[in-house]
Amino acid sequence: MHVLRPQFHIEEQRALEFARRRGFGVIVAADANGPRASHVPFLLAERDGRTIVQVHFTARNPLVELADGARRFLLIVSGDDAYISNDWYASRDNVSTWLYEAVHLSGVAHLRGHDENRGHGDTLLAVAEARLPKQPWDLAQMEPGKRESMLAAIRVVDLVVDQVEGQAKLNQHKSDADHVAVADQLARSEESGHRRLARKMQALRPGLGYDVS
Repeated sequence: MHVLRPQFHIEEQRALEFARRRGFGVIVAADANGPRASHVPFLLAERDGRTIVQVHFTARNPLVELADGARRFLLIVSGDDAYISNDWYASRDNVSTWLYEAVHLSGVAHLRGHDENRGHGDTLLAVAEARLPKQPWDLAQMEPGKRESMLAAIRVVDLVVDQVEGQAKLNQHKSDADHVAVADQLARSEESGHRRLARKMQALRPGLGYDVS
């Protein structure tokens, strides 16, 4: 598997684990009219030594016809992001910027048979429901006719991943003083995503005397 290495590169296994935890992204492919995109939940699995992203679309989604076993798809998995003002730094004359995390997974897409719809639905629900503090709901609890009608209306696609690109810009190149100043600003934010980024910045450089934990 080939891993692209941008300026702020996430190691491959960390990138895959980030995508697995998120479980939702934007999948993109192009036809003669240009790019097509859908926002999708997904499953990430290992099969025969390969990383597989499995998604489903409604049967009428244009991406279904593009999953022809030859065309490449791209899955974009975004994490938290935050705008950083230039006066948040401890030092002078910094440029305003954005901090963020994101992973791109790409490869050839293959359309699966209708017989895989139920297994895909069961697994996707099990993963999503396990994140909630309640008794899991599953497809067996749905009225059978409604369930079969719903499952018949989707198509499952496997994206066989051969390229992973992970990026995390968390001010890695800044001084300790600037790193702490920005992390403290984010930790005070009312937005939970900003606070999560602050905790990751603190974990990146522990023991620097942050004001806000």
